[in-house]
Amino acid sequence: MRTTEHYFTVPLDHFGTGAGAETAPGTGDAAETITVFAREYVSTAHTEAEAEELPWLLFLQGGPGGRGNRFASLGGWSKAAARDFRILMLDQRGTGLSSPADRNTLPLRGTAEEQAAYLEHFRADSIVADAELIREVLGSGPWSIYGQSYGGFCALTYLSVAPDGLKEALITGGLAPLSCPADDIYRATFQRVAERNTEYFSWYPEDRRTVERIAGHLRRNEEFLPDGGRLTVERFQMVGAFLGGNTRVDGLHYLLEDAFTESLHGSRLSDAFLEQVQGIVSRLANPLYALMHESIYGQGQASDWAAWRVLQEHPEFHPDATPLLLTGEMVYPWYFEQDAALEPLRQVAHLLAGKADWKPLYDCDQLANNTVPVAAAVYRDDIYVDRALSLETAAAVRGLQVWETPDFHHDGIADDGESIFGRLLGMVRSARH
Repeated sequence: MRTTEHYFTVPLDHFGTGAGAETAPGTGDAAETITVFAREYVSTAHTEAEAEELPWLLFLQGGPGGRGNRFASLGGWSKAAARDFRILMLDQRGTGLSSPADRNTLPLRGTAEEQAAYLEHFRADSIVADAELIREVLGSGPWSIYGQSYGGFCALTYLSVAPDGLKEALITGGLAPLSCPADDIYRATFQRVAERNTEYFSWYPEDRRTVERIAGHLRRNEEFLPDGGRLTVERFQMVGAFLGGNTRVDGLHYLLEDAFTESLHGSRLSDAFLEQVQGIVSRLANPLYALMHESIYGQGQASDWAAWRVLQEHPEFHPDATPLLLTGEMVYPWYFEQDAALEPLRQVAHLLAGKADWKPLYDCDQLANNTVPVAAAVYRDDIYVDRALSLETAAAVRGLQVWETPDFHHDGIADDGESIFGRLLGMVRSARH
């Protein structure tokens, strides 16, 4: 493959008067700008001259707060896409080589209130406005987009506010609820995660005993991660992130199998285990995930720590529960107390959780009259994006074709991305003809 690096200067506020503005993307006050980075991937099967004539495919990755994928070689969905496209991999604003937003840079904005006001410009509406500006700078006509997980949420915003910029849209594991409150979303999510726990421990009953042993050990003893942070029972529950995978779920078993080691002071958690857990529970590399996660459901109302409130309805997920259940992608206020990467941003997080005037991210009337070909993979057992809510959204988008499958979980494109991409592309192409 060949790669080309692109840096774009974009307005911090595309909309002119801050959050809640009703102006069109790109018409705002450009007094303050930020940098957005993107990397272009092209297959060497195409000459440079041929590559220049290929249409663009913009990939919108999961998140929020995750930088674009870094490919060492083309494989899976990117190999399939590179046959027909120039792939543009975006570092969404605040991530990767785009102007960063983290514990080091955010305090430069000033007070917690000023930091929170700055982050209001880091949702899907601003990401889409960045993409439209980039498309024009690159001289592209309407282009194709591929949204995975949160990238699918961004794709729905794109279809809502800038459909003229789109030729076609592919979505995997990312049909966002268009209007229901975050509480309803998490009620569905907790149910799915509980079911997935039951399924996992039916495969690995010995891991049920290991999880209880680890939880009991952490209640009686202090254990510290390599970064010096304490591993609590509730942080340990975060290893349930593995449960969202299809084949990756088995990685949880490999994590747990060597959790303990013997020492002069008796059984302790092993260094290998603690090192791996730190990579799962720390938000050092992607603080925007924790800061902005519930805002992706904000539609004119405060999230008010929705996952934490709904958790109180599910005592089986409490860290003192026996048997202990592992959790999914939920974000809780204690993250900002127990994670050193997030603690400096604690007040900012509370301000964002209490913000009640988030502007809508979707235009339901526009989606009901959509003319852009759209195809979406809905994974029946996805624990992060609920199937029933996804199908409600699909029915609200005119012309959206659904491929519902039990064969994959949320990370399906990591397992068989080539066939998934090919199937969805074929669906939108057949719809156009």
